[in-house]
Amino acid sequence: MLDILKEITTSLPKSKISAAAFEGANIVLYTKDEKYVFEGTSDVKAIVNKLKKRIELRPDPSICMDMEKAEKQIKKLIGKEAGIGEIHFDPQRSCVIIEAEKPGAAIGKSGEKLLEIKKKTLWVPTIQRTAAIKSQIVENIRSVLYENSDFRRNFLHKTGERIYNGWLRQKKEEWIRITYLGAAREVGKSAILLQTPESRVLLDCGINVADNKAPYPYLEAPEFKIDELDAVIISHAHLDHVGFLPYLFKFGYRGPVYCTAPTRDIMCLSQLDLVKIQVNDGQDPIYTSEEVKEMVKHTITLNYEEVTDITPDVRITLYNAGHMLGSSMIHLHIGNGLHNILYTGDLKFGKTHALSQAACTFPRLETLMIESTYGGKDSVLPPFKEQDEKLKSMIEETVKRKGKVLMPVLGSGRAQEVLIIIQDMIKNKRIKEIPIYIDGMVWDMTAIYTAYPEFLNNTMRNRIFHKNDNPFLYPNIKHIGSRKEREQLIESTEPCIILATSGMLVGGPSVEYLKKIGDDPKHSLIFTCYQGPGSLGRRIQQGERSFSYKEKGNFLTTEIKLQIEKFTVTGHSDRRELMNFVYRCNPKPKRIIINHGEPKQSADLASSMRRSYNVEVNLPRNLDALRLK
Repeated sequence: MLDILKEITTSLPKSKISAAAFEGANIVLYTKDEKYVFEGTSDVKAIVNKLKKRIELRPDPSICMDMEKAEKQIKKLIGKEAGIGEIHFDPQRSCVIIEAEKPGAAIGKSGEKLLEIKKKTLWVPTIQRTAAIKSQIVENIRSVLYENSDFRRNFLHKTGERIYNGWLRQKKEEWIRITYLGAAREVGKSAILLQTPESRVLLDCGINVADNKAPYPYLEAPEFKIDELDAVIISHAHLDHVGFLPYLFKFGYRGPVYCTAPTRDIMCLSQLDLVKIQVNDGQDPIYTSEEVKEMVKHTITLNYEEVTDITPDVRITLYNAGHMLGSSMIHLHIGNGLHNILYTGDLKFGKTHALSQAACTFPRLETLMIESTYGGKDSVLPPFKEQDEKLKSMIEETVKRKGKVLMPVLGSGRAQEVLIIIQDMIKNKRIKEIPIYIDGMVWDMTAIYTAYPEFLNNTMRNRIFHKNDNPFLYPNIKHIGSRKEREQLIESTEPCIILATSGMLVGGPSVEYLKKIGDDPKHSLIFTCYQGPGSLGRRIQQGERSFSYKEKGNFLTTEIKLQIEKFTVTGHSDRRELMNFVYRCNPKPKRIIINHGEPKQSADLASSMRRSYNVEVNLPRNLDALRLK
């Protein structure tokens, strides 16, 4: 692979190719010959068939139409029907990104409008759907990428050189080893280091927000050297999987981060919210927005089932995990067929209101690394209809008392599921219409959901496309955007539902509401997600009926007198679904490693899988290293 660019360019007419570059694992050829942009596709296809690599032929930036003229031409060719929004040019790569309310109308029948744009302007067009709810974080992320176009081109080329330009380390034998830097016999700070003779890859890099003693992964382990790290792969955007990632950039990491596009956007929002909470709590933030920005510049997004090399001996494919928007299971193909690993991250092997269930068919599979959050013998979720009726009753009882329903939620995943459930109750006239107030980052997270409908299940995707039935746009949804609005809501006598982060009551607006309404029995507190050990949410669930806090220099205490309930709506698989996932896996794994669960939950699941499937099952501790091959 040392001379792959040379091999490709010498296989084509010398006068036709002006430049050749890597874009990560992809290869891009540029030509200054306008006719060859279209006539050269057959030549490129022949090379693709020979090398089995993704190769794209683009116009050289020097022959593309002036951007101002091109924008006018694009709008004319597409027409008003598509509802064109922003148009962004990437001049370093000859690409143009066009936002449209109706992508189908912008693309045209069989892509005819895109082809016409390319012919008339020589820019290579991509269509993105305009989000139903405007998202400032999505706009900011795109701005960072557009403003750093030159940097991105160089970074992607450097990433490709690492993949293709030979081996860095002396290879004496083939082996694979993983080391748990977090999330072994615990829920939180997921971070797993994969090592081969050639590669060093980190799977997730999270924090444990509920653990005051050891919240961060064990990066001081002798195996982990930040200057040797080749890549980071992120399964999904919850803080226990991404909360520590910008810290790597703070200390010099400048390699690629692989994930889906929704995961990139949501993890940025989560990380910035963590910084904000730490500052508000009087703590020094562990990183700043500059490190988050640096992370964005180094992120490479992938679609589900898109295969890509990330080092000379590691190839990855992301599969739908069903856990939250953009969540992925990470399939790693190591060596030339040496070993195949599936890291599930957090998975939901069952359809939810918003997402399809996790995939279970893979090309090859020897080792399965599976979560165990609800893996215990008693962790079987009640039937949904039963939970649905319970939530309905809780809302009606609280409204009857003229109280407020406070639901601490995870900003992404759980909040949107709860929103859909309540809105469908109202739509089907099972409960009377009631105001739903959204506080914290839930609003921006919901906006991101509307920006990526292709990651939702078919039912929800169609509802997003039709504004009149979009559950996130119903008129009873109100956005709390300031402390003043929050105080006004607390003081009002209006019965309502409040969805506020954080879900574990470890900071954020949910705690602010609890401080003010927690001592009034007419209100209700409904937990919707897992409560980590040590969190205020877990302590209340275990019977604690007061909590103290510092406010304006004074120590205050709130008595907990409101009604406390639990509504189980989870993006995790319960025990039955976890067992069923392994049963349905095709092919069957030869080894299972249990992670991401409290000790008892993990041990119960390990025992059951060992007994039921007659395979080797490992239950590592943090800092344990396992040789897989």
